[in-house]
Amino acid sequence: MSSEQGITATGLPMSSEQGITATGLTVVYGELVAVADVSFRVPPGFVLAVSGPSGAGKSSLLWALAGAVAPQSGTVELDGVPVVDRPGASKQGVVLIPQGNGLARVLTARENLALPLLAEGKKDVDHVIAEALTAVGLEESGDHLVEELSGGEQQRVAVARGLAQQGRVVLADESTSELDSTNRERVLDLLRQEAERGAAVIIATHDPNVAASADGHATMDEGHLSWQRRL
Repeated sequence: MSSEQGITATGLPMSSEQGITATGLTVVYGELVAVADVSFRVPPGFVLAVSGPSGAGKSSLLWALAGAVAPQSGTVELDGVPVVDRPGASKQGVVLIPQGNGLARVLTARENLALPLLAEGKKDVDHVIAEALTAVGLEESGDHLVEELSGGEQQRVAVARGLAQQGRVVLADESTSELDSTNRERVLDLLRQEAERGAAVIIATHDPNVAASADGHATMDEGHLSWQRRL
């Protein structure tokens, strides 16, 4: 992001706001550079879409932001506190909704939502789970095994799991890819509500409609990030 280095997703200087910040972030797998010296900050209440073709580095960027992939160089910080690994990031409130949903297929939808909440010591878990499943239109499917659900329903369970965690940062990796138009709009509205709640939201997508609905839009190509639209 050479022309935009030191600029936030809102176009403000990096020192002026808190949020999730990547500085010189580089992710390498062998000889493949998946993320190449990316720097940006997304503040609370902002929705950033990152688009690009398969293999452009979108997922690697989100996984590095979530502490799930260790960068070769560079840093990730949330409100100035380093994000160094996935357990630590989870405690800091960085929620990752992975591509392919990442659900345990032999557990029910409700059990999949419960696991991270119980691990974090959340209270009133049953109520939180019921609200999240209702929000994605699966209030009657909580006791179904994940393997009994369609691909689109599984994706919505993954979104519900992310919503239930009420994170400070929500990283959604192709979270609308398996959905019909109605449920795609439902999920986008829910991610917007996460931003309105105060979360910084980053959506990796190949869908131009998703990108158009975001506050800002950046593209990735061979690991390099460039801005298409800022607030």
